[in-house]
Amino acid sequence: MVKSDLIIIGSGPGGYRSACYAAAHGLTVTIFESAQAGGTCLNCGCIPTKSLCRNAEILDTLRYADTFGLDSLSFSLNFDKIMERKNSVIAQLRGGVEALMKSPGITFVQKKATLTASHTVVTDDEEYAADNIIIATGSRAKIPPINGTQLPGVITSTEMLDVKAAPKRLCIVGAGVIGMEFASAFSSFGSEVTVVEFMKEALPTLDSDIAKRLRQTISKRGVTFHMQAAVKEIEEKTDENGERTLNVIIEKKGKPLNVEADTVLIATGRAANTEGIGLEEAGVEFDRKGIHTDDDFATNVPGIYAIGDVNGKCMLAHAATFQGLHVVKHILGQTDNICPDIMPSAIFTNPEAASVGLSEDRCKELGLEYTCKKGFFRANGKALAMNETDGMVKLICDSNNKIIGCHIFGAHASDMVQEITALMNTGATTHQLADIIHIHPTLSETLCDMCLD
Repeated sequence: MVKSDLIIIGSGPGGYRSACYAAAHGLTVTIFESAQAGGTCLNCGCIPTKSLCRNAEILDTLRYADTFGLDSLSFSLNFDKIMERKNSVIAQLRGGVEALMKSPGITFVQKKATLTASHTVVTDDEEYAADNIIIATGSRAKIPPINGTQLPGVITSTEMLDVKAAPKRLCIVGAGVIGMEFASAFSSFGSEVTVVEFMKEALPTLDSDIAKRLRQTISKRGVTFHMQAAVKEIEEKTDENGERTLNVIIEKKGKPLNVEADTVLIATGRAANTEGIGLEEAGVEFDRKGIHTDDDFATNVPGIYAIGDVNGKCMLAHAATFQGLHVVKHILGQTDNICPDIMPSAIFTNPEAASVGLSEDRCKELGLEYTCKKGFFRANGKALAMNETDGMVKLICDSNNKIIGCHIFGAHASDMVQEITALMNTGATTHQLADIIHIHPTLSETLCDMCLD
């Protein structure tokens, strides 16, 4: 039996960052990974998606090159190079994680690990023990119970990141973060994109006012949206030219509708990876949403913790990172000021969107007294200079002017929301924000200007 102070199952952002912090503070760590170092986020999630989004952003800029005085500019899209660049980014970052896993105090085992009843972990040929175990097994694409999802050409985001060419016709089922990012990017790559969403509005975690404006902006770029529509079935057909095609049968407000596509992307959310890791044997409580944990991310079994997507609390890479850091500090007897309720997030469409804290919709649901301030990019000098006037800021504060939420769509929305996140961690008010000197000209002046009244 191999013994260490800490065992971590999963080497995604939560796992490898926790391992590094623990080792740096004197703990011996054994970390297991059944696939590739870096987990889903690095290999088939956040990083490759954002690489494609950057390519799409450049293409969109070039299409308006005449605005910047570049007349008669011509270019062609080389999709192979786009994918090569994406793969090189992944490889470089994965190499960095692998190097970190060779740090003193860390043993990296690239095998599937399973919990046992005796508070140990086993692989196919060895048993490992530690006083504390962190489960960081992440999540996988959730497939809805729709007939036809098993057909060739019906894929998840994992397969979408490795397509050989941009589909001529792409139907995306789901208008959450994953669906919207792929819709934006592949529309820029030349695909005819249709998005089918069951809910009334896209991006349900975003303020509905901001989500609606973002959807309308993307719609103007050629993406077709079918909101409040349910996919009934996906069938394989042969068109008049004898070529194979997919037919997505939907029901929209009680009326049937067909969407033909070459590729169908299922983007209906993520499911926690709780199967096949020995949770039942170890006595760890879980349900279909994920592993049950308390505020310190401890399970019902002493010494076993669960962080990141697998606990179902917040499926964001940075959430996993800071949950993991909190757990290691808890194990070490350290305290921290991490505020898991102040969780920023971003959607890297073009333009991008970002948010932190409560939305106006949520304030209404809770019956809170609040004030909403709005600012628009079209009134900002830097936005005009950048030709990025399509954007809006929505700042929400309570009855004492304390900032409790911010939702933005427009260029560099994620950077601007990060400023508000920092202020919310200090309990700042809109009056204090108005007194903070901002560089001129910058997009973030919008945040200051909207509070000056």
